[in-house]
Amino acid sequence: MEFGKVFLIGTGPGDEELLTMKAIKALEKCTAVLYDRLIGGNVLKYLNENCEIYYCGKEPGCHYKTQEEINKTMIQLAKKGHVVGRVKGGDPYVFGRGGEEALSLIEEDISFEVVPGITSAIAVPSYAGIPVTHRGISQSFHVFTAMAKDKLDIDWNAVSRLKGTLIFLMGLNNLEIIINNLTKEGMKESTPCAVIMKGTTSKQKSVIGNLSDILEKVCEAKLVSPCIIMVGSVVELSENLNWREKKPLFGKNICITRTKEQSKSIGEKLKGLGADITEINAIKIEEQKFNLEPYIDRLYEYDYLIFTSVNAVNLFFTYLKEKHIDIRNIKGKFASIGKGSYNALLDNCIVAEILADQFIAEDLVDKLKPLVKKGDKVLIPCSLKSRDYIDKNLSELGAEVDKVHIYDVSKGDNKNINSFENVDIVIFTSPSTFNNMIDLVGLSEINKKNIIAIGPITEKAIVEKGLNCISCDEYSEEGIIKKLLQLWGNN
Repeated sequence: MEFGKVFLIGTGPGDEELLTMKAIKALEKCTAVLYDRLIGGNVLKYLNENCEIYYCGKEPGCHYKTQEEINKTMIQLAKKGHVVGRVKGGDPYVFGRGGEEALSLIEEDISFEVVPGITSAIAVPSYAGIPVTHRGISQSFHVFTAMAKDKLDIDWNAVSRLKGTLIFLMGLNNLEIIINNLTKEGMKESTPCAVIMKGTTSKQKSVIGNLSDILEKVCEAKLVSPCIIMVGSVVELSENLNWREKKPLFGKNICITRTKEQSKSIGEKLKGLGADITEINAIKIEEQKFNLEPYIDRLYEYDYLIFTSVNAVNLFFTYLKEKHIDIRNIKGKFASIGKGSYNALLDNCIVAEILADQFIAEDLVDKLKPLVKKGDKVLIPCSLKSRDYIDKNLSELGAEVDKVHIYDVSKGDNKNINSFENVDIVIFTSPSTFNNMIDLVGLSEINKKNIIAIGPITEKAIVEKGLNCISCDEYSEEGIIKKLLQLWGNN
């Protein structure tokens, strides 16, 4: 039997946008992955739907799986023919034990590739406004592991005489030992020092001081692992260069619960505002485009075509393309709810003439009532679970309404069991996203978070479960962002 292959994948220090293109391509090929606690919350979203997922849960002093068990599992999966991803935070070969894992694969004659990741040693300082080198200040940087079973195996005399920046990884519990050894060997107590917690994530917190006071400041700030310790004059640059912590939504981890496709737009905007995004696709789309078949040759008959979601727009036009239908056959006017549907129509060279101001069916019906006449023919391609409000009201006006279910919404999944842990705010854009998240993470866990509902329909579903939430004034993506900035913006 031919063995599979293993990718040792470095995924960077936490921020999803620091994931490399090569890492994403490798993840997409995997049929089985083993991942650690410290990978970014969204890394596993790049896996294919049928990929087997194994949590290794490595934590300081409390290993869910031993390194030997991880090696054994990795080898067993590869021998079954899997394309295995050994997924790690940072870089596999920078204190990541990737070399040990590679050697274990060689012993079993299993093919492997290493996908380097951006190491926290340079990325975390950058996100805290500290360059590891700077002309005229530091000509070099030196990286040490500060976590060991026994004592740290470091030549303190040699290290204390280095002129460059000193970077200690995983060393919070040994901070006092590091300080004492450096000063004992002659380093000045006035030497600048920084400790950065959970860098590149929403929980990033920087403490700046010097070797004489940094320990006290870290205790006051109640920092927890993982942390990076930096020693050297470059630390003083952080006051001017700290770009990330000045963003309006810095420090907030916001959970988006829409489909993968729908999450992109709002996710990009929130990242630009400094938020950390946790993407849990609580719903997934099951296409039923074939239901359009009886109506496709009669498109020219319709006076109005109504779209209430981006999914409906995309599936409708995909079907037209598959069937080589010329859109010039459509003579009716297009109507949509919200800017998302409007922009999706625009992407297909259609300008909706009727647009609901708010992301609710009631508003669109108010716009349509003065226009729709008795005998008008209306086509509504929509979800199987869509409300009957629009078709019911238009039928009462005497319109002939064809409501066609071209997709269904089913429960999505949560590949990373730890992804919801660090969330501060969770956004729900429909009752289905809320109800599915109850199944995925639990009602009690949702109740621990700040909850945003896009509008009254979603708010009603949340309140009925006994939870408090905040509803947006504008029922749209922009309305969500305005509410977030209003309530949690730093500026």
